[in-house]
Amino acid sequence: MTVLAAIEGSVNTIGYGLAAIGPGIGVALVFAAYIQSSARQPESAGYNRTWLVLGFALVEALALFGLVLAFAVGG
Repeated sequence: MTVLAAIEGSVNTIGYGLAAIGPGIGVALVFAAYIQSSARQPESAGYNRTWLVLGFALVEALALFGLVLAFAVGG
């Protein structure tokens, strides 16, 4: 039996790449909601910017947790 393909190296990088899809979509949704709300009511853009930064930070923290976990588990 011949081996057609072999996975070598750390499989954690593949797992992190798949796990980064969720925060990527989350960041896109946060910014899309901000743009849509600013387009509907431009006078509330300053108030909504606070929620934009908070939402971005929380969603991006998920990606950073995944990165740290990939290195911690991979040892």
